[in-house]
Amino acid sequence: MQKILIIFNREPYDNTDVTWNGLRLADTLRKQGHEVRIFLMNDAVDMARDVCKPPEGYDQDLSQMLKGLIHEGVPVEVCGTCMARCGIYKNHPYFEGANSSTMGFLAEWVADSDKVLTF
Repeated sequence: MQKILIIFNREPYDNTDVTWNGLRLADTLRKQGHEVRIFLMNDAVDMARDVCKPPEGYDQDLSQMLKGLIHEGVPVEVCGTCMARCGIYKNHPYFEGANSSTMGFLAEWVADSDKVLTF
């Protein structure tokens, strides 16, 4: 099986299903036996914050989906610099299992992956 890194960049709830589909793909790849790793940066860091909730009328909780992947053993790293710079919820902490990380760590994951996907 392959090592697949998925990098999320977009605000979780941006009036599209891009992030939702990326999380669905991550879960499907995991179920197929691939080693899936997730890195959140830019406005996607909000997805790893308990304060981030779905807007009214949106039927998916992306933070809960991410927590489910963490529960299933998918490692999730989140840009530490982005904590104070990005997202609607700047400076709010990341929830358990979403580790504050660095660009250096992301570079290591990229070099060690068979495939890198971005959403």
